[in-house]
Amino acid sequence: MAHVISSDCISCGACAADCPVSCISAGDEQYIIDADACIDCGSCAATCPVGAISQN
Repeated sequence: MAHVISSDCISCGACAADCPVSCISAGDEQYIIDADACIDCGSCAATCPVGAISQN
C-alpha cells in the first residue's frame, strides 16, 4: 500500500530528497507520491518534519 501526503504538507521537499525510488515530486500545492512507483519503505514518513505522510 502506497504512502500519501496530506494537506499538512509544507512543500519543504525533505521527503523527495530521501525517497530511494524518486516517486515523490512537487505538485501544484504540495508534494505528491506516485502510488505505482512507491515501494512503501516509509523513509519519507520518517523524514517529514510535520508528519504529513502516512500509509494509504
